[in-house]
Amino acid sequence: MHQDELFTVTPHASGQPATTSSAQSSSAQSSPVEAIPPNAPLAVRMRPRSLDEVVGQRHLLGDGAPLRRLVEGATPASVLLYGPPGTGKTTLANLVSTATGRRFVALSALSAGVKEVRGVIEEARRRRTYAAEDTVLFIDEVHRFSKTQQDALLGAVEDRTVLLVAATTENPSFSVVAPLLSRSLVLQLRPLTDDDITALVRRAVADERGLAGSVEVPDDAVAHLVRLAAGDARRALTALEAAAEAATATATDTEGTPVVGLSTVESTVDKAAVRYDRDGDQHYDIVSAFIKSIRGSDVDAALHYLARMVEAGEDPRFIARRLIVHASEDIGLADPTALQAAVAAASAVQLVGMPEARLALAQATVHLATAPKSNAVIAAIDAALADVRSGGVGTVPPHLRDGHYAGANALGNAKGYRYPHNAPEGVLAQQYPPDELVGRDYYRPSKHGMERTLYERVPKLRRTIRGGGR
Repeated sequence: MHQDELFTVTPHASGQPATTSSAQSSSAQSSPVEAIPPNAPLAVRMRPRSLDEVVGQRHLLGDGAPLRRLVEGATPASVLLYGPPGTGKTTLANLVSTATGRRFVALSALSAGVKEVRGVIEEARRRRTYAAEDTVLFIDEVHRFSKTQQDALLGAVEDRTVLLVAATTENPSFSVVAPLLSRSLVLQLRPLTDDDITALVRRAVADERGLAGSVEVPDDAVAHLVRLAAGDARRALTALEAAAEAATATATDTEGTPVVGLSTVESTVDKAAVRYDRDGDQHYDIVSAFIKSIRGSDVDAALHYLARMVEAGEDPRFIARRLIVHASEDIGLADPTALQAAVAAASAVQLVGMPEARLALAQATVHLATAPKSNAVIAAIDAALADVRSGGVGTVPPHLRDGHYAGANALGNAKGYRYPHNAPEGVLAQQYPPDELVGRDYYRPSKHGMERTLYERVPKLRRTIRGGGR
């Protein structure tokens, strides 16, 4: 086959020719920046055409920032764009191609396999050889690629046969193989701010590509759209489009420009997005914030994170287990009823189920968050474990050994043991730890809550038990 027959040329939005392989797999989409049909979703029509139209991500797009340098062609490095939905990952990948005149090929990890990946790489290698043309390979949801699929990219990324721009909503440290991570820049996109979303909504209402001023959107409706979006530009524009269609459908010719009021938005979209992935780093971040809020005694923040987990469908048994652990780890004997409350909540989850069990989880969360705090229990057991693991064990003192079996008396077991209940206070002088650990203090009570009484009592017990010595 003649080399000119390897590819055909199609118009490119930037004015430069973009190429599409005549034999390219249907899993790959080349040059997605072609003319967008007028009936495309609003979020697609409003996709930025240049860096100047991108809203947010200033930490990556400022002067000299890594992503701006990549888009401008100054840094031909492969990148992993990591961030929540609707923050611009696909848009930025398009701009990398458009601004530098590179050919753009998109693969979805949901449908592409190793065969498709290798096909794109081979085509990119031919184009670089015969047409001196570079290829940007965009892989959406790269975390869904298997290890084998990711490994298939390594050689092409290493020798820059393709410039890889991969997008993922999950932390690449958990979902991308180490060799691919080491060959790429990892750039984290942040959720858009309320001001960012507001600007996008206002632009979409006025822009010719968007609603072109066909509706009016009052400030309170815009504010509600922003709240519903939760930092997701796509969700905001999707909600706006649905609300605008509803307002237009019910308007009459005599009313003038249809108004997308607050009630219209509320009736069209009744639920805010919940940022939570039970299998990804968001899961760990929310749980971490939940526990740290309880530890910090911020009951309101703790309830907020509990609500996010409940709303996102987190396993309530997992939440209950975390509360049980926290009751001993961060409260302990400062409030001995904390563990009881956590265990009771876990029992309620098993007996009642959701959604009613949310009440028991909330009750336990409030109890633990408002309880006095002490980490004396976990500090004590960890100190004891540290001694054991380092060899600090020793032998059990003879008078504490079991004396109930035949021959125990001949070994001297249990001889000299003093029965504490025979003492007036129920406590008497006697050695309990091995010789090597006499005088070792593990439990150090705090002065918080009920543990204050132990703060005063434990030193007295130690003095009595140790005979006034160590």
